[in-house]
Amino acid sequence: MLYDFHELQRTFLNPFTAFSDTGSKLFSHPYSPLAYTPVSRQMAATYDLLHRLGKDYEKPAWGLDSTEVDGKSVNVHTVTELAKPFCNLVHFKRSVPAARAADPTVLLVAPLSGHHATLLRDTVRALLPNHNVYVTDWVDARQVPLRHGPFHLNDYVRYVQEFIRLLGPQVHVISVCQPTVPVLAAISLMAAQNDPCLPRSMTMMGGPIDTRESPTEVNKLAITKPFSWFENTLIHRVPVRYPGEGRSVYPGFLQHAGFVAMNPDRHLQSHYDYYLDLLKGDDGDAEAHRRFYDEYNAVLDMPAEFYLDTIRVVFQEHLLPTGRWEIDGELVDPSAITNVVLFTIEGELDDISGQGQTKAAHKLCTSIPPAKRQHLTALNCGHYGIFSGRRWRENICPRIGDFIRQHD
Repeated sequence: MLYDFHELQRTFLNPFTAFSDTGSKLFSHPYSPLAYTPVSRQMAATYDLLHRLGKDYEKPAWGLDSTEVDGKSVNVHTVTELAKPFCNLVHFKRSVPAARAADPTVLLVAPLSGHHATLLRDTVRALLPNHNVYVTDWVDARQVPLRHGPFHLNDYVRYVQEFIRLLGPQVHVISVCQPTVPVLAAISLMAAQNDPCLPRSMTMMGGPIDTRESPTEVNKLAITKPFSWFENTLIHRVPVRYPGEGRSVYPGFLQHAGFVAMNPDRHLQSHYDYYLDLLKGDDGDAEAHRRFYDEYNAVLDMPAEFYLDTIRVVFQEHLLPTGRWEIDGELVDPSAITNVVLFTIEGELDDISGQGQTKAAHKLCTSIPPAKRQHLTALNCGHYGIFSGRRWRENICPRIGDFIRQHD
């Protein structure tokens, strides 16, 4: 019923948000006489802030229409190479000369953890000049009809394997945050089967491979609550207005509330600063705020089976690092990996995946020679800074690029 109440609330708020949007324009548009009243700027800023606090946020566009290759601007076309019920494999196809030497192919595995894959826009943008980039674009579960069945963590692993096999053995896999676990499982199972399509490298960034290392508040919540609490409190059914009517999901609006609750003071200050920027006419900072929250506030529903599997396997029972995880009767054994080079990256200030959680992959991948393993701790870097922002662009992405070309 909670999901239905949420939808009812959205219905009541829609007229208010539309009114706020109109009010903001009435007090700011140059052709409106109200824009020249003494308090017009204060009124416009207030209405604008109210509109953004109350509006719906849809999945943002990638907005990556061009990149620079060899010092020249080239067009980028977003193409869906493979459409699955719960995920689309998206290719950022660059218009480069056919005679040009091919760049390394990268499969960027995005998290299925609340936000859309477009959260990795800055990651893709930095990789595009020197790489042929594919991204897993996960589908909002409320858009997936029930006839497609459930989606478990094991299904995520199989999806990753299918994408790797489609791209071939020349691919380099980069996983960001949550998918480090299923990606390591997928490659481990492929290695155990001597799969000819094993990737050349795997880069794992800020992921919960072993959450017993430096537990964060996110990890502590998962172990202080019983499994039944997550199942009974956070799982709800999709209402009738969506294609996935009746599907059990962990709703995006609950996930968003959790994101905000982690740092409420920071978000409150950010919105107040936005209001002051509007008053001062600081369009640059105001637009930066809009871009960030257009992405941050756009959330998707996660399949209930996948979410609950993740809570149990990754955070409560630690099945991967303890060597007890089985998928369709096969034991996930990272020590089976011998020929895939490994690069792990952590943020010094990461408050979501703590220090050592990603580096734990080195303890598990014991058959990879030390010369084929690297680790980087990004100084003064939080969780999002690992894959977005200045430190990502200037420090981390070049290191990944060098690592990939070294083993391409």
